[in-house]
Amino acid sequence: MGCLRLGNVSLDGSKIHADASKSKAVSYKRLLAIEAYLQTEVNELFALAEAADRGQLPDEMNISDEIERRERQLERLVEAKKVLEARAQARYEAEKAEYAAQMQARKEKATKTGRKRPGRPPNPPTPGPRDKDQYNFTDPESRIMKNATNSGFDQHYNVQVVVEHDSRLVVGNWLCNHTNDKQAALPTIDAVSPALGQPKKANLDTGYFSADNIAGLEERGIDPYIATGRSPHHQGWRAFFLDNPDPPAEDAALKDQMAYKLRTEIGKALYRLRKSTVEPVIGIIKEVLGFRQFSLRGLFAAGGEWTLVCLAYNLKRLHILQVG
Repeated sequence: MGCLRLGNVSLDGSKIHADASKSKAVSYKRLLAIEAYLQTEVNELFALAEAADRGQLPDEMNISDEIERRERQLERLVEAKKVLEARAQARYEAEKAEYAAQMQARKEKATKTGRKRPGRPPNPPTPGPRDKDQYNFTDPESRIMKNATNSGFDQHYNVQVVVEHDSRLVVGNWLCNHTNDKQAALPTIDAVSPALGQPKKANLDTGYFSADNIAGLEERGIDPYIATGRSPHHQGWRAFFLDNPDPPAEDAALKDQMAYKLRTEIGKALYRLRKSTVEPVIGIIKEVLGFRQFSLRGLFAAGGEWTLVCLAYNLKRLHILQVG
């Protein structure tokens, strides 16, 4: 239709409520307590069954039904425990890699400055599930995530979009259950169809900043502009016109190099476009289209629903582009 020529893109995400209630979730600590309690009851019921032949069984009590019901509950708890332990192992591997990167960055900075870096070094990650890790029996693939609307926590999915700057069309979308965005950047960029072309520059906020994401975008031939920290509001005109820092040394830390890149003229101009490209898309989907909760459950089904929502937004945007 002549409305899209793929150029620079911005990527952003948001949390959308899953079709599940957090009241149907159980923490790992509580799960272990319930499992122990049910197992004790099962053992008591088996002992009671042995006494049934001596006429000591309570009236109207079916021992087999009582044991079967508790054993079904135990099976569900065992499955939930396996899922939480697998998630904990995956989290540990990711945290271990991030810890190694942080320690390497501290070492490089200490070598460069000749001084020991002040402050307490980061604590190494610990393996295994945590007491507050949650499993939801209604939609096990959803996660407890921070709810931006009321600063609380609820069952959510993490939705992602890639928006082309000139057309404001969604050119790629993805859905995951990661609570942060670092693991979502590359899969979301990969969701852009090769038939559309190759994005030139990609603009991401600080939640996506990592060495792996920078390297991954560069390997894909995309020039990354990823914020290294949150920018303060109301900085004044000097922040835009007089802040021309000297280029960092070639051996400067990756974060310093990216911070300088974002303070260049092209970096500042590109990052400011987030406010008129990808951020309004999320707002329109939530406020205008009214999409704030999934109707389907599970990653695969919810991912398909999110694709339909992005298509609905694109149809709305195409109408504006054609009429305009």
